[in-house]
Amino acid sequence: MSTRTWEGLTVPAAGTYTMDAAHSRIGFVVKHMMVSKVRGHFSDYSATITIAENPLESAAQLTIKTASIDTGVADRDGHLRSDDFLAVDKFPEITFQSKRVTRQSDDEFTVVGDLAIRDVTREVELTVEYGGAGTNPWGQAVWGFSIHTEVDREEFGLTWNQALETGGVLVGKKVKIEIEGEANPAA
Repeated sequence: MSTRTWEGLTVPAAGTYTMDAAHSRIGFVVKHMMVSKVRGHFSDYSATITIAENPLESAAQLTIKTASIDTGVADRDGHLRSDDFLAVDKFPEITFQSKRVTRQSDDEFTVVGDLAIRDVTREVELTVEYGGAGTNPWGQAVWGFSIHTEVDREEFGLTWNQALETGGVLVGKKVKIEIEGEANPAA
């Protein structure tokens, strides 16, 4: 059985799942020049989610390869990979390890865990909207989720910026993280 009922919610069976890269996206949004937003994503990552019998005791870990950053502009991506930002040669991965899960409403949860960027680890709170669970046309269990949070990049040592003549700065401090995910049983 790929699903079960827990407190009125259809959830995945207990077990270990991996994020399906073909049906998932790890993205971010940051202000540019105080007037617009730049969006990007990471294309190389892996995540393991262990669903416990009691879903509130579940755990997740995520590893992102920093060199896989993509904003659609090669020069900007090169700058983001440099020592001014991610320093991918020194810090090839961003990691997240969950610590606790709480339920906020029927399908919304808060996951608290440690996010490590460069050589800084900070506790962050993720808002997780559970999308549901079922079986795909090939008989494989699948479940989905949407995650969002906001972090201050400067708290992780990403402090490069440039003042603008009109006031303000080139790159905003706040980074919105947006994850759309689908998970399948680990092989």
